[in-house]
Amino acid sequence: MQRIASWTGLSLRLALRALVNPRLAVDLLRLTWSFRARDWYKHPPFVPLPPRDYMQWRMFTAYGDANAVPPARDVVNFARWRRETMGL
Repeated sequence: MQRIASWTGLSLRLALRALVNPRLAVDLLRLTWSFRARDWYKHPPFVPLPPRDYMQWRMFTAYGDANAVPPARDVVNFARWRRETMGL
């Protein structure tokens, strides 16, 4: 249950930052959309969420723990980096 609360807390912190900074809001929305499962509309719950095993792999490669929850600052920096470096 702790992990769910942590991801929820991260989502809330990012949403608050996005409300204050519209450019960041666009960056975060684009980042979120890029992580979605490609066939999300074919399977319940019909929400564009990333596959669990993919997120665990991303967290393991970034933090050495498949169950890690990234700090909000890391997510913000990555979203900005994607826009500035990759033009996304």
